[in-house]
Amino acid sequence: MTVRSPHRVGLVVPSSNTTMETELPELLRRHPVASGFTFHSSRATLHAVDPQSLRRLVDQMERCTAEVADADVDAIAYACLIAIAAQGPNAHEEAEARIADAAARASCTAPVTSSAGALVRGLRVLGVSTVAIVTPYVEPLTQCLIEYLAGYGVTVCDSISLEVDDNRAVARLDPAGLPAHAERLDLRDAQAVVLSACVQMPSLEAIQPVQDALGLPVLSAATATARELLTSLGLEPVVPQGGALLGCAP
Repeated sequence: MTVRSPHRVGLVVPSSNTTMETELPELLRRHPVASGFTFHSSRATLHAVDPQSLRRLVDQMERCTAEVADADVDAIAYACLIAIAAQGPNAHEEAEARIADAAARASCTAPVTSSAGALVRGLRVLGVSTVAIVTPYVEPLTQCLIEYLAGYGVTVCDSISLEVDDNRAVARLDPAGLPAHAERLDLRDAQAVVLSACVQMPSLEAIQPVQDALGLPVLSAATATARELLTSLGLEPVVPQGGALLGCAP
């Protein structure tokens, strides 16, 4: 009899990404019930975070999906939020359909999510319509995300752009600086805080402390993606120290 205990998670990530492949395994490792996870990635070329490079990244979607499908994964996540949001209205729905089609052509029926779609749906789970966000992006790309969220009925009441356009440099940002950034946000109208609107910007160690300090729900692109992967695998989306979306009330 064939025994297969760990859940296999397929990730499509930019070639220069390092954070999602550390934060996501750490989040899922904390799950109190799951029998374990393995992670299987395909990489799409990305160095600079600019509209042209992001477009080329999205163009590699089908190739990358087929590669992770070969690992017979149980769920697939497309892990680059701004690459999707920069493509305009409804882009995550189109992207997730493309990924599902590419996986099906490779005889893989795993459920699909994207970090952009997970963030939108995560905000709906929390029942919030006004948020403050911190991004590593240059201001025009942060504005793309603000407009993207607006298309789903979410108003960004304040934002901080850290103006980093080298994707490798984004991964070197110190998460210890995030509480200070959160303190700079105007939260008078905010119902929640997206502490890292990018799966490449490290934030995991700051999520729960910032939530505790602010008394508001705090989430990130990574925690939103983790929630959707857990639910798609039939697991409760509860992770200690994971912030509002992972079962920790503010």
